[in-house]
Amino acid sequence: MTAYVLVAGGHMGGWLWRDVVARLRERGAEAHAATLTGMGDRRHLAVPETDLETHIEDLVQLIDHVDAPEVVLVAHCHGSFPALGAADRRPERVSRIVYVSAPLPMDGFSVHSLVEEFEPDPVVRDRWRQRAGQAEDGWRIPPPSPADVQAWNSVADVPADALARLVRLAAPQPLGTLTQPLRLSGAAAELPSTGVFCTGTGMNIAMVESLVRSGDPRFQVLAEPQVGFFELATGHWPMLSVPDELTGVLLRAAAGEGQRVTA
Repeated sequence: MTAYVLVAGGHMGGWLWRDVVARLRERGAEAHAATLTGMGDRRHLAVPETDLETHIEDLVQLIDHVDAPEVVLVAHCHGSFPALGAADRRPERVSRIVYVSAPLPMDGFSVHSLVEEFEPDPVVRDRWRQRAGQAEDGWRIPPPSPADVQAWNSVADVPADALARLVRLAAPQPLGTLTQPLRLSGAAAELPSTGVFCTGTGMNIAMVESLVRSGDPRFQVLAEPQVGFFELATGHWPMLSVPDELTGVLLRAAAGEGQRVTA
């Protein structure tokens, strides 16, 4: 049996995956929604020293306690950073990483520095800087307001009650989880991976093809044969807006399906 370990992004906890976890289990899969230190119902455990390494270790421990012979790591948004970090520590346990509406983590980059390097919109870059500067006590970024949630990412197709729950349960984010660089050994470099693009955010497979054609060596990994892609016609929160469709994509990704991109 394949076990799915699902990782939420910034300010979110394992509760975000509730509907997808239920559907995966209905389909006969083992599913675990991770709640990282300081998030969800573990928000009270955050301390100034909570950083990316803390969240990586959270996932390593969860992987170590899963009995299934192989684990598919599913990461949403900036959960991609601790997910890849954990896969780098336990490559023999991870059969695939699935990135759902998520940035591609890179060795030596933090979430913040990746935004600074690759985000073309100066308004978005400034917003990230401002948020970091607003950290309470110098280490904890306040959760997004209802207006922030709707302004920062597409909430297309998310039911009103689910959107209200998202805002209500969002937790302060320890600054170190976003500013500490990801350090990789390269052990996970050959692991199969899948990108799931939510086209309501403006991202799609055509953009991947454009990045590969640019010749930048950092993006050539996207054309490797073990990398596949899917598109979902929804916004940034597919686990809330289209949980049935997302569940189907996760099952297909685990089976090795997905569109390939060639160099």
